[in-house]
Amino acid sequence: MSRSARIAGVALAGGLLMATAIAIAVDERKPAAPLPSPTDLAPYDPLRDELARCRTLTMPDSGCDAAWEEHRRRFLGREGDRHE
Repeated sequence: MSRSARIAGVALAGGLLMATAIAIAVDERKPAAPLPSPTDLAPYDPLRDELARCRTLTMPDSGCDAAWEEHRRRFLGREGDRHE
């Protein structure tokens, strides 16, 4: 391969890289809208509010005990406390 052909190949490759870099830098597409959080998509659940309140307490609360038990039941998919 001749020296001038090598220089032309390197110049072509450099030009392609530069054109790609400019195209990326000048990309005027709008940024994607932020995705809504899962809590925004979920229907209103009063248990979520009660658990948020319970997380701030430092003393035992019977309402919180019931809320946490309901949360565990939902999470684990238990229909009742069956001890077999």
